[in-house]
Amino acid sequence: MQYADGQEVRIGDRVKLGADDNGVVVCSIDTNEYSDDYPLEKWSYLERGVMIEFPEYGLIHYEETDPDLELISRSNQSPQGA
Repeated sequence: MQYADGQEVRIGDRVKLGADDNGVVVCSIDTNEYSDDYPLEKWSYLERGVMIEFPEYGLIHYEETDPDLELISRSNQSPQGA
């Protein structure tokens, strides 16, 4: 999946949705990358997209690009999977 500006969504990215700019990409089903708290075994059934955890909104599954979702910063976190 990609952000509206064309950049690829990556695990560990810090993102903004509305007033909440502390969202974190916790897994990418598209690229088979999962964080320790959101392992492949529990989330691969979704088949596509990414999961993002927001302090204000909770956990959101995106299957397609959302024009309101903005990349704030990249993480150096090493993904698991793939």
